[in-house]
Amino acid sequence: MQPKSNIVNLPVYQPGKPIEEVKRELGLNEVIKLASNENPFGCSEQAKAAIQSEIANASLYPDSFSTELTAAVADYLQVDRNQIIFGAGSDEVILMLARAYLSPGDETIMADETFPQYKHNAVIEGAVVIEVPLKDGNHDLPAFLAKINDRTKIVWLCNPNNPTGTIIRQDELIAFVDAVPEHVIVVLDEAYCEYVTDAAYPDSLALLRGRKNVLVLRTFSKIYGLASLRIGYGIGHPEVIRFINQVREPFNTTRFAQAAAAAALADQAFVQSCRERNAEGIRYLCAEFDRLGLTYFEAHGNFVMVDVKMPSQQMFDGLLRRGIISRARWTHYPTYIRITVGSREQNEKFVQALEQTLQEAAVLG
Repeated sequence: MQPKSNIVNLPVYQPGKPIEEVKRELGLNEVIKLASNENPFGCSEQAKAAIQSEIANASLYPDSFSTELTAAVADYLQVDRNQIIFGAGSDEVILMLARAYLSPGDETIMADETFPQYKHNAVIEGAVVIEVPLKDGNHDLPAFLAKINDRTKIVWLCNPNNPTGTIIRQDELIAFVDAVPEHVIVVLDEAYCEYVTDAAYPDSLALLRGRKNVLVLRTFSKIYGLASLRIGYGIGHPEVIRFINQVREPFNTTRFAQAAAAAALADQAFVQSCRERNAEGIRYLCAEFDRLGLTYFEAHGNFVMVDVKMPSQQMFDGLLRRGIISRARWTHYPTYIRITVGSREQNEKFVQALEQTLQEAAVLG
């Protein structure tokens, strides 16, 4: 009984440490989780009402094709319905895309510090993973282009990039996509796009027009606050969407997720409020990092990646003892942690714990 040889040493995705586990392990009454980029302001009240209305239908299978939600998203984004596919989170769309397009020996290109599920799913399909080092936390697009060859099938661009929070701007993205051969799919993972306030952020949907090889990924897990319901989607050329749909499992999204997502999409006032409060949180955190003499990457999502000038695991442990769950252990940034932007109260408690941990480390030498 031997598994596929290419998965034997494949690392399992490590989510943020659960709040309940930390409370139990450390005997804490209050724990703040700022590790998984969840929305600290919850989700729309309209989404909650939609979930409750679906309880009576819990015994019924969901619409396998998410018909009503597809119509709502297509209308909101001004795209055709056959350009959209839904998954159990955008990470399932990543899985389906890899399953549909990657074969053993194909090459796929991504940054060396980015969302790990690109690499994870490529390895499962036996593809050759080409990792391009980030440049000051940013995608090095000329280096990406230099790696493309006849064997390249997919290029993955996380924008804003997770974990660094940096963005690829409009002009450089257009120039890149125009230079990519037509046989290569360019995936723009925009899980955090609704948080971006920079006017130079690309209009990725405009890039779809007249191009078959661009696929945009989005999710209801982040600013919409529906992480537990697992619903995300891809937008692309109808032919690409059709092939992805051919490897999709039936009933892959739930009735609750579909109903809540449609209701959340309709409540753009909630989204705008979250965007504004998140921007305020980023300004506060960055000002505090400046005060403490800590450098950080320019943040455009709902998280900031900051250099704490000590091994990140040491900072993680120090924050954890003080009831703050952060994200540490980055392969190429060993002294950085990623911290989710919380509410004002959560952000202030994090900064207090951060300063105490820095002072403790200074005393210990």
